[in-house]
Amino acid sequence: MAAGSRWLRSCCSLLRQSFPVLANIRRRFPPGVTRRWHQMVGVGLGVSLCAVPVAEKQNSASLSNEALIKRAVSLVTDSTSTLLSQTTYALIEALTEYTKAVYTLVSLYKQYANLLGKMNSEEVDAVWQVVIGARVDMTTKQQEYLRLESSWMTALRLSEMAAEAAYQSGADQASVTARSHIQLVKSQVQEVRQLSQKAETKLAEAQTEELIKAQGEESSLPQGIFGSTEAGEDPYLRED
Repeated sequence: MAAGSRWLRSCCSLLRQSFPVLANIRRRFPPGVTRRWHQMVGVGLGVSLCAVPVAEKQNSASLSNEALIKRAVSLVTDSTSTLLSQTTYALIEALTEYTKAVYTLVSLYKQYANLLGKMNSEEVDAVWQVVIGARVDMTTKQQEYLRLESSWMTALRLSEMAAEAAYQSGADQASVTARSHIQLVKSQVQEVRQLSQKAETKLAEAQTEELIKAQGEESSLPQGIFGSTEAGEDPYLRED
């Protein structure tokens, strides 16, 4: 406490020497006011000293090459995961639309096969035009999903490369997260692919059934209805 008083008096003396106008304060104010002034000066000086900024030692570890590489590779894994998610969503949607188009064509083939022999030539042509239109729609959707599948494969390779780069740089959490995401989207796409492959199998069966029935209908028609005769046969010789 005594040391603090001596320090305060030294500061006040220094202030009076530096600012002569303060030297006459004791004579201008009563003793009680002067004492309070000393207290105010001490408190103010202490607050001023506390307000002096102290240069903090910067953590050099956060600016090391290794830390910067980890930070950069984490950003790369985030970006590639976003790209993979978007392409996966687009591919699944395209595969779903293709599968629906395949099942539509399967249904039309079955209906056409069931109506064979029950329609005239005009009705057959009308139904067959509907089948052709459905087949064109299916082919268009197939081309679309194949195009998106190529983009998805590219995004998948980028994500795998980013995950490997994260592992090599020591960003284990980023690597594990990226690989988990890759496995998830692979399983989702594989599930939808299996559905589309099942639909394609149904389509092949429906086409085979329609072909067999069509051949059966043709064989049941009277010979010569299509205007054809056996090779080497002359119809005029039958009168003999």
